[in-house]
Amino acid sequence: MSKVEVAHPTEKRTTTNSNSNKVSILLRNKFKQKYLAMNSAFPNHYSHPSKKSKQKFIVNKSSKDYFKNDHTNQFIHTGKRPIENIRNIENPVSGYPKLQRLLSLKQDQINKYRSKPFGARVPTEKMVETIDRWVSKQKLTFDVIMIGGLSENQFIYPLLLNLQLDKLCSKPGFLFFWASTQQVQQLTRLLESSSWGGKFRRSEELVFLPVGRDSKYIPDKNDIPEESLLQQKQWHCWMCITGTVRRSTDSHLIHCNVNTDIIVENTLMTSSCNNIVPISMYELVENFSSSTRRLHILPASVGLEHSLKLRPGWVIVGPDVLVDNFDPSVYKQEISSVGSNVPSTDEIDLLRPKSPNRRLSYC
Repeated sequence: MSKVEVAHPTEKRTTTNSNSNKVSILLRNKFKQKYLAMNSAFPNHYSHPSKKSKQKFIVNKSSKDYFKNDHTNQFIHTGKRPIENIRNIENPVSGYPKLQRLLSLKQDQINKYRSKPFGARVPTEKMVETIDRWVSKQKLTFDVIMIGGLSENQFIYPLLLNLQLDKLCSKPGFLFFWASTQQVQQLTRLLESSSWGGKFRRSEELVFLPVGRDSKYIPDKNDIPEESLLQQKQWHCWMCITGTVRRSTDSHLIHCNVNTDIIVENTLMTSSCNNIVPISMYELVENFSSSTRRLHILPASVGLEHSLKLRPGWVIVGPDVLVDNFDPSVYKQEISSVGSNVPSTDEIDLLRPKSPNRRLSYC
């Protein structure tokens, strides 16, 4: 038997012209090597001439698609939370010279037109009785009222339900109410109750974010298991309004929103002063409202982890107030000498953020 020769896959089986077949095979292999070399150098621009396929184009991506801050991966390897990478916690307006100048001017005006710090030591069981006496006999009214702080024991639903805040707060007036994430439903139920319903309407929501597991402002810190990966630790401050307030016509009552609605804990300040309410929240209220009659009600004891300090321009009421110097008649004289509103200046009005003017279109 004669041997059977197996041809190359690319060869055509012929019986004649063997020399010409060898030459064609060599040329074909040479072309194939050249094609493969060019295709490896430019894979998206060269295709086989015998195939009719769509051309592929290179899509150029920006560098930010390749280099991103993967805070989740960083937390897994280092344990550093993404919130700790925020750089402007100490000075949120860093890099904005106009806002820095505006805040400096407003702080000077607030310091000039403010009353001395007042404190009223009132036990929890006598809180409702004291507020009723101020309303009925002393005829006291406040333009700004803050309730509670960064402590969950301050939210006492039965006590808050019986407070006559609608009579204590002037119209128009502002009410700032603190609650943890777990207490937001109770706060909603309180505002919708029969005694409060329709008297205060929610306008804005402020959020305070503690930093780190060691922060003293984390809600239910003792009840959080150590192996827990996720936890609800933010605080909510609802700003409610009574009456009608318009920024265009009531500029003597409210000012521009210079501060942000989200405040991150400044660990440098809270480590030295762990007040029940951070100083940044007091400053936010003072910058927003131009009124000088401010009241802060703390229904319960602040405990050992927090402190309670009086602040100029505020009347602070609570069981743990150390300096009990509040007298309604003296306070009225103080407000009459200072004024009920912080006046503005031309430079403040020039620097404050303004809404763009609407362009009138004529048909």
